[in-house]
Amino acid sequence: MEIKQEELKILYSEKEIQQKIEELALKLNDLYQDEEVTVICTLKGAVMFTTDLVRKFNFPVKMEFIRLSSYGSGTTSSGKVNAVDIKLPDLNGKNTLIIEDIIDTGLTAKFLIDFVNLNFHVKSLKFCSLLDKKISRKVDIHPDYYCFETDDKFVVGYGLDYDGYFRNLPYIAYKD
Repeated sequence: MEIKQEELKILYSEKEIQQKIEELALKLNDLYQDEEVTVICTLKGAVMFTTDLVRKFNFPVKMEFIRLSSYGSGTTSSGKVNAVDIKLPDLNGKNTLIIEDIIDTGLTAKFLIDFVNLNFHVKSLKFCSLLDKKISRKVDIHPDYYCFETDDKFVVGYGLDYDGYFRNLPYIAYKD
């Protein structure tokens, strides 16, 4: 499948995305209040979502970045999680918030949650995703927070890509 920008249809506008981020930030501000939180951003897809979200936090934040991959250059998950770079500081006793771009099969989310739980004794662990694609789930996992539930479309934009392209779009789009 080849994707051209002119073939894309907007699924969630920039305004809709920012509104959902604002709503999510209010919930997280209520949850954490003045407690410090270590945010783990999964690169590359979640970077735009993460930076927009953390700017709205009113509690102390430390940011960490990891790289996991399960897509390669295709439009469906390979079914294998590749830990490209998963170096994390000591998270023992820390509030930890994992931020992902999309949960579809759930394999990447499960891998990351299991990794944190096996290697650290965190104070709290929450998982937050921009998109929740429940229809594609292969493991029983659910984000604590998400902005949008989406159906079985391959989406791009706002950090989500096709073969490295379209991350820079300020909206989320799909091709019929």
